[in-house]
Amino acid sequence: MKHLLAGTALLLTLTAGAQAAPWGSRYDNIDRRQYNQQQRIQDGIRSGRLTPREARDLERREAALRYQENMMRRNGLNPMERARLQREQDQLSRDISRQLNDRQRRW
Repeated sequence: MKHLLAGTALLLTLTAGAQAAPWGSRYDNIDRRQYNQQQRIQDGIRSGRLTPREARDLERREAALRYQENMMRRNGLNPMERARLQREQDQLSRDISRQLNDRQRRW
C-alpha cells in the first residue's frame, strides 16, 4: 500500500511538472526561443526601453513568425523549414537587441 501511494504521488508530481513548462514538444528550441524573445519584448515595454512604435513592430514580427511556423508545422517541419525559422529568429533577436539598446526611451 505504501508503494502504491508513493508511486501515485511521484506520478502526479512528474505530470504537474511537465505541464508547467511552456514548451515540451519536439520543437523545444523553436518554442523556447520564441518564449524568450517574447519575454525580452515585454521587459523592454515594462522598462520603457522600447518606444510604443518599436514594441508594436517587434510584436507584429513575432506574431508573423509564429503564424509562419504554425503553417509549416501542419505538414511537419523539414530541415530546410527549420533552418529558415532559425534564421528568422536570429534576425528578430538581433533586432530586439538593437531596439533595446538604441537609447530611445518611452518618456
